[in-house]
Amino acid sequence: MEVSRRPPILYGQLMALRVEKSIPTKDGLALPMIGFGTWSLRGQECVQAVRCALDCGYRLIDTASFYGNEKDVGLAVRQSGIDRQKIIVQTKLYPNQYAQADKAIDEALRKLDIDYIDVMMLHHPAVNDVAAYHAIERVIDEGKVRAAGISCYYISESSRFLPRVSKKPILIQNEIHPFYQDTAVIEHIQALGISVQSWYPFGGRGYAGELFKNPTLLEIANHHNKSAAQVVLRWHTQRAVAVIPGSSNPRHIEENREIFDFELNDEEMRLIAGLDRSEKHDWY
Repeated sequence: MEVSRRPPILYGQLMALRVEKSIPTKDGLALPMIGFGTWSLRGQECVQAVRCALDCGYRLIDTASFYGNEKDVGLAVRQSGIDRQKIIVQTKLYPNQYAQADKAIDEALRKLDIDYIDVMMLHHPAVNDVAAYHAIERVIDEGKVRAAGISCYYISESSRFLPRVSKKPILIQNEIHPFYQDTAVIEHIQALGISVQSWYPFGGRGYAGELFKNPTLLEIANHHNKSAAQVVLRWHTQRAVAVIPGSSNPRHIEENREIFDFELNDEEMRLIAGLDRSEKHDWY
């Protein structure tokens, strides 16, 4: 596959004084506040869901080597008929790839087959993560990747990691949801000028149902004639936290994007803040 040279993202943020659907970066690329997550999708179901998301207006697709669906995501992007430069694809290296990151990045490029990767990330801290990130920095200079990101790096992890790399990540992707609001970490990352993205906006496997039945969220949702899921996503974006919800249900895929036509007031934000349990649902 011939790799197109693309300019690196100079410095991207998802933060703004008011919530926008996307925030332009200095090179003109817009990083959406809401993207489409694919962790549970495989094969034709993944292709169809990503195609549906793109048809509904999503312009950021999140995948990872660990998900085993990079080929499916790439196929959906190619089939969509949408200008490649208008779609942001982010993928991740898993720790078992860090020792041979150069090879793993080339493999991701081959599987995706979409000319270049917009954001190449590290899945979570591990041995050789700094060396793997240096490999990402090199392919940014080569034009194979536009920007770097990291996932599951909190205050201690990012404080250890960031001084050892040359190119600041444009985003850090962490577990964040109403039951695990992690406000201090969000503020720490944003103070560094790095965007925050939630990979568990609904609480993760086995917990979304409880979240969607929460009386506080349901009352707020009824007030706005929205679903509890839409309220949760809007709450994230009003904290300047981007989200990547995933689904194979076309109705849910479309509904999850319809969060920019209402606004939570200060009291509603306060009530949701009161749901915090410091309850982390995944190990990293």
